[in-house]
Amino acid sequence: MNLEGKCAVVTGAAMGIGYATVKRLLAEKCNVTIWDLNEKALQEAITSLKASPGRLFGHVCDVTDKSRVHELAMLARTEMGKVDILINNAGYVAGGNFLDRPVEDWEKTMSVNVSALFYTIHEFLPEMLERNCGHIVNISSAAGTIGVPGLAAYAASKWAVWGLTESLRFEAANLNKVNVKFSSIHPSYLAKGMFEGAKLGFPGNLIVPTVKSHDVIAKAIVESALKRGRNSPKRPWTVGLAVRMRGLLPDGVFQMALTFLGIPKGMSTFKGR
Repeated sequence: MNLEGKCAVVTGAAMGIGYATVKRLLAEKCNVTIWDLNEKALQEAITSLKASPGRLFGHVCDVTDKSRVHELAMLARTEMGKVDILINNAGYVAGGNFLDRPVEDWEKTMSVNVSALFYTIHEFLPEMLERNCGHIVNISSAAGTIGVPGLAAYAASKWAVWGLTESLRFEAANLNKVNVKFSSIHPSYLAKGMFEGAKLGFPGNLIVPTVKSHDVIAKAIVESALKRGRNSPKRPWTVGLAVRMRGLLPDGVFQMALTFLGIPKGMSTFKGR
């Protein structure tokens, strides 16, 4: 996709991966609407980005509020004229073993990471299908490829994101809407932000090192997903080894391999945002 002049909505865009992605989109001369729950961070982002080439709009949004999503979706069409790109980046993580937290925390995880995608996609996908043009990018995770202790609900939500994205891709193909694209992005632990402190145990951390900056993921979104049409970029690329290993190894051996690689220890040093 040639991004110049395209119009994008990015959720959770005031900091982290979202902010880094917006910077790249604006540099490509996209028009961008940013949504974020944090009003202070949103205003700081708008101030920081206002000199960029593309037009920028920003609104406070709780993506779990279906009526607010609908209201802002209509406003995005009014302000930008159309929406070509939707990047579902807003996310929530609560660390801890499944029984360590009240079930309401896990419900919030699913609400932000999964149900909110239903709302946003339901708003913007129809016009993309009608024009047979558009791209929806959903942020999944390396935890969307394997089970991670201390992240049970988060992993469940990110597996759901991958399945949702792939299903929508085939639905569009069945409708012969081949120019409507869907990508899921699968980052490993990031050094800063939501997953600060988390890292794989030895020797897994040598194979799948911590992602050093949010821009690494923003580059995967803009360069690999949007511009090259890749279905599920993984960063680092070695995240994809888990998928290959699962397909090649007997399940018992695969589980032992995950233990050997230190996967179960990844959240033991988690600090988070």
